[in-house]
Formats: sequence, C-alpha cells, structure tokens
Amino acid sequence: MKEQIYQIPKIETFQAQHIFECGQCFRWNQEKDGSYTGVFQNNVLNVKEEKAKITFQGICQKDIQEVITEYFDLNRNYEEIQKTLNQVDEPLKQSISYGKGIRLLNQDLWETIISFIISANNNIPRIKGIIERISKQYGNKIEWKEKNYYTFPSIEQLSKASIKELRALGLGFRDKYVYETTQTILKREVDLEKLHLEKDTKKVQDTLLTLSGVGPKVADCIMLFSTLKRLDVFPIDVWVRRVMNDLYIHNSQEEKVKKKEIEKLAKRKYGELAGIAQQYLFYWKREA
Repeated sequence: MKEQIYQIPKIETFQAQHIFECGQCFRWNQEKDGSYTGVFQNNVLNVKEEKAKITFQGICQKDIQEVITEYFDLNRNYEEIQKTLNQVDEPLKQSISYGKGIRLLNQDLWETIISFIISANNNIPRIKGIIERISKQYGNKIEWKEKNYYTFPSIEQLSKASIKELRALGLGFRDKYVYETTQTILKREVDLEKLHLEKDTKKVQDTLLTLSGVGPKVADCIMLFSTLKRLDVFPIDVWVRRVMNDLYIHNSQEEKVKKKEIEKLAKRKYGELAGIAQQYLFYWKREA
C-alpha cells in the first residue's frame, strides 16, 4: 500500500481534538505537533489541522478520499444538525458551542463491539493500552514513516486467543466476555451483516444484548459509534447521568436517577438526534 494525501478546507464542524477526545474511539493519539495519528480497519492515518485546511496523510487500503468521507461522516450536514439542536434549549446550545467540532465516526462494527466490551468499568488510557496489545498480538503490522502500527484483529485472528492469553494482555474480568463474544460472532450466532440490514433499532439492541459482556450502555455505544449509526440512541454513563440530572431532573441523589427516566427525557427533547446531543453534552460536562 502506498502513502496517500487528501485535503479539505477547514470547517468548524471538524475539530480533531473534539472528535478523538470525546470518548467514541480508542486508537487515535496526539502527536507533538498537535496532529493525531490513528489506525482503523487497514489504514494508518495522520490528521493535521491548519488555519485554512485539514490534511489527511497515510497508508490507506482504498482511495483515501473515499476512506475519509466514509469514516469521518463527511456527507452528513453537521451544520444543519447543530442548527436544529441549538433550538432545543440554552444548555444544549452551550454544549454544542463547546464541542462544535465533534463528528460521529463510522467505525468498523466488529472492532467497536470488542472495544466497548473492553471499555466497561475501565478508563481511557487502560482501554487504549489493552486494545493496542491485542492488535500487536493478533493484528497485522503496517509500517509507515519507520514506525510499526497494528490493525485490529479480524474475527478469525482474535478467535485464536484463549481466555488465558487474553488475561495475559490485561483484560481482567473482560477476558471471558471478549472470548465468548468472539466465538459467538465467528459461528454467526450473531450475524453482523444482518445487523446492518435491520431497520428496527430495538431489534438491533436486543441482538447486541445477547453478546457476552454487552449491557444496555455498551449496546447503545456500539450502535452510535459504529457503521450501524443509530443516531436515536442515548448512551448513559456517569457523566451523562450527571449532566442530565444537573440540567433537568434535579434529584439530590444523582445515583438514584433511573436510566428509563433519562432516556424518556432525551427522546422527548432531542428526538432522532439524541445520540449526537449526547456527545455534545458528555464532552461539555466531562471537559468543561
């Protein structure tokens, strides 16, 4: 594979820090010059923002323009989405202003499933470390600029790992979940292609919940951050519970606020754009 370069004009709704630091992905790292380098599918890419342009440079399996357009959701009009959500209320408008460069990535479904199983009760540096070790152990090596990068392993590649071998990579209690889910998908007991074709979000969620280690929050993250791209889901973690309680519910015992109550509120306020609203609120609450 040859190195390719692609450039687009600088736009407000694309800011690398917002995209890569909002909790949706784990394989992008900031370089000394402020750019970000990441590995996704069979691509290694560096994203550099300047005043007038954004430069994408790296090793891509397909045409780089096609890869970038799909992965970074460039065909979706985030300006219009922000205009719509800005009308909901002042707090959401404020959160959009803070994280206006967020775009939801179209990440590989298989990788997203395993990554978010690993993310359960875990912190970002540790998640990134585990995924990097899995990729180095079972993925394919790509050399670029005298450095080695490793693709996330395919279903077949990861199926060769035993629970013991996964434990040695630092997965902790998640080793069994990753092993069992890999075997389930390998045997096509859950068919990822069929998930893409299913139009009913509830049916997709129910199928994901049959996978070992996938609870409601992980299922929602998978649906929102992968190529499934269900924008109507609203993943709820500690930060989202906190921001929704602070802004709207005002329960003195935040931990007692029920998931159903938050979901109902999010559906009423944000509708089919709940998932994007969630990302603005999450990033704003956690970072600001």
